[in-house]
This record gives sequence, structure tokens and C-alpha cells, in this order.
Amino acid sequence: MFILISFCTLIRKCDERKSKIDQNDNSEKKRTLFLLQCYSYITNNSLIMKTKMDIPDKEGRKRLVIVGGGFGGLKLARKLKSNKFQIVLLDKNNHHIFQPLLYQVATAGIEPSAISFPFRKIFKRRKHFHIRICEAQRVIPEDNILETSIGTLSYDYLVVSTGCRTNYFGNDGLSQQTMALKNTAEALFNRNQILESFEKAQNTSNIERRKRLMTFVIVGGGATGIELSGALAEMKKFVLPQDYPDLDINLMRIILVDGAPRLLSAFSEKSSEEVADYLLKRDVEIRTSVQVSNYENGVITFNDGNTLETMNVFWVAGVRANSIDGLAKEAYGPGNRLQVDNYNRVQGYTNIFAIGDTALMISTEYPKGHPQVVQPAIQQARNLIGNLDRVERGLEMQPFVYHNKGSMATIGRNHAVVELKKLRFGGFLAWAAWLFIHLMSIVGVKNRLFIFVDWMWSYFTYDPSLRVIIKPLRRDKP
Repeated sequence: MFILISFCTLIRKCDERKSKIDQNDNSEKKRTLFLLQCYSYITNNSLIMKTKMDIPDKEGRKRLVIVGGGFGGLKLARKLKSNKFQIVLLDKNNHHIFQPLLYQVATAGIEPSAISFPFRKIFKRRKHFHIRICEAQRVIPEDNILETSIGTLSYDYLVVSTGCRTNYFGNDGLSQQTMALKNTAEALFNRNQILESFEKAQNTSNIERRKRLMTFVIVGGGATGIELSGALAEMKKFVLPQDYPDLDINLMRIILVDGAPRLLSAFSEKSSEEVADYLLKRDVEIRTSVQVSNYENGVITFNDGNTLETMNVFWVAGVRANSIDGLAKEAYGPGNRLQVDNYNRVQGYTNIFAIGDTALMISTEYPKGHPQVVQPAIQQARNLIGNLDRVERGLEMQPFVYHNKGSMATIGRNHAVVELKKLRFGGFLAWAAWLFIHLMSIVGVKNRLFIFVDWMWSYFTYDPSLRVIIKPLRRDKP
């Protein structure tokens, strides 16, 4: 029936276009033009090519479709246990990723499985809950239909929690040359790249090539950038002398680059100075107020005209929200974020919501929207759970109010910075607080235990044990 309706719609649209052509164009080109317009309609309105997703009947419940299993989407899916809803969670990965610790996977500090949690294991006992691994492609709001890579799905409520992707600020060619750090696959790729660079440096007799292989540039001076720089500095101090005694460790350079005047611009100046001092003492070179204009053939070019030869560039300079086709252009704001009201409803829609990094909620306190970190996503999910229940009971929704619980970032062994509302501290105590908060945020007792053991082993032995190069198997197609 669905395909039949779509086909009828196609015929009607094509007839309308043919009628316009007949009225306005009597040339012999009209047949070709007509066919091209029909083809355009088919490709831009691909319902006829889509099959309905195989999801059990709602059985009288409202269907809530959550796109994205990040921090916000996962919290919403886990805590919304009302029997009034059938929940469908869509994600292109089959697991949730604890992104704050990806840099430790990239620097061989912890196993990737310790921060990757299979959705089906998390929700294996949930009723009226369905998981589909696919990509959301287009929303058809007027019909309450979502198109995905595996078929179409109707919804009563749609929650967009698609998170962010790496922002290259218009220079998309950098995506093929540099290393990002947004998912487990990228973290593993980075780990391989780092370890392979050391191996290649060991094997080459060309001193200039060795220098290029042992030069690491991190673009982006936010939390991820300084954490990655600190981890690489620890590798230089503790790992290289043990694993590569024949290599001159003084050839290894770590350069941290940021376009802002100081590192950790979201933190206080005191924290920025503390972080910079710590990194400088560990031979990390810091270049602020500098932007990357190009990176090609092993040469990185800065906007001040300076260049640097390196085979390793990490790009953690910023993010841009992921989007779904079909929503009005007016719904999007700066950074490709969806503009939402105080109830997280997307501008112009009553049953489509956005939470987390992809949501732009402007207020007096946050004129540019909430920071794109974990806490706003989790708090918005909690508020939306209550509001969905209120809507179903015919009650008014409660506006979202963000409670900033503070920020923290670790630089390396025994040192971090923590900023709360009225308290700022650094050093070992901040590092211990960072460890505890992140450990307790991990999904599952077993994963917490594994990470704790890895941390303790590395702390007491100065020898992280996960320096393994694992390349994906590639087979030629028959």
C-alpha cells in the first residue's frame, strides 16, 4: 500500500509537470525536459525506492524515534520507561562511545572495548524497545516519516540526537590528510598511525624522514587537544626509552596549535596558564593565535606563512553538528545546530525535538547556546523525559534550565584542572577527581573495572600494555 501511494504521488507530480511544459513549451525538447524532471522528482523524493522498516506494531502506544545513541540519546532511551511509548533507537554504530576517553585509546592507554558499549546488551531486557543500525537520511515532517538507509519509519515523536562531526572550517581536504578523534574507529586508526610512525622512524636511515615521522602536530587547544598532547608527552618520557632504545627521543616533537590567544579558552586564564606551564615543562611546543591554512604532502602551512614538515597531524580544532535532510533551512542556526525552544522542540515543529550537541537553545545566560559537552545533553534528556510524559497526560511542559556543574580537563600523570562555580583547583587532587568522575560515568561495572586496572597498571609501572598495531583486513571483491 505504501509503495502504491508513493507511485500514485509520482504519477500525479509528473502529470503536473508535463501540463506546465505543454502550456509553456511547444518545442521538441519538451519530452526530454519532462523525463528529466520526472527523474529529478524520483531522486529527490525517493519514497518509491524505500521499503517500510520492519518494526513490530505499536499496539496502541506512541512511537518515539531517537536518532543517535550518544550521551543525550542514550540517557533518554535508558530512563524513559513509560509503557505509553514504543521506543526505536537508530544509530549508525551498534555501540555507544564514551568520547571523553578516545584520546587514551589513540595513545594506547586503554582498550577500545572499554569505552564502547553495545546497545543490544544495554537494552536486552527492555520491552517495546527496538534497535536498528542504520543512517537517518531524511525527515518528511508533514507525514511524520523518517527515511533511513534500511527503509522508512513512521513516528509520533522524533528526537534528533545526532551529535557532531569534526569541523574543518571550509577546508574539507584536510579530512583526508589529518587524523580526527570522534569515534572508536578513528581512535584505533590514530593508535596505528602513532605506533607505525615510531616503527618507520626506527627503520629509516634518513634523518630528515625520521624527524618528520617523530613530529606530532595537534591542531586545537581545547580539552581534547591538551589531553592528547599530555598523553603523547608521557609516551615520549616513559614509553620511547623502553621500546625504542636505539631512537633518539629528542627528535620527537609535540606541537600544540590553536587559533585563540590561549589554550582552554573556555576555562579561566589561571587554568590556561597552569596547563600551558605543565605542557611546556614536558617539552610540548605551544603556538597560539595561529591557524592552519593547508596540509599537503607532509607539509603543514600556517596562516602566518610558516611551514612545518610532519607526517602526523591531529585535527581536534572544533565540531559542527550533524544534520538530517528534510527539515526547513530556517530550523538551522550557527554551527549547523537545530534551533530549539525552551522545551527542546525544533523551531517550526511540534513533535520533533533535538537534544545535546545538535541543539541550539539561546538564552540570556547562553546567547550562543549551551556548550557542546556532556552535561547539557544529559540534562536535556532528563527534562525531555518528563515533558513527554506531561504531553501524554495533557499537562504543560516544563522549560529546560541548564545547571552548569563545572568543567575539568587532565593534562597528564598527577595533574588536571577543575573549575566549579565558586571553586578552581589543579594538581593531583584535580587529577583524582577527574579519574573518579570519568570512571563512574562509564557504562557497566566490568568496563569500569577494566579501565581502572589499565590506569593503575600504567600508573605504577609507567608501561601501558596496549601498544598493538591492528590493521583492518581488506579483501579484494570477487
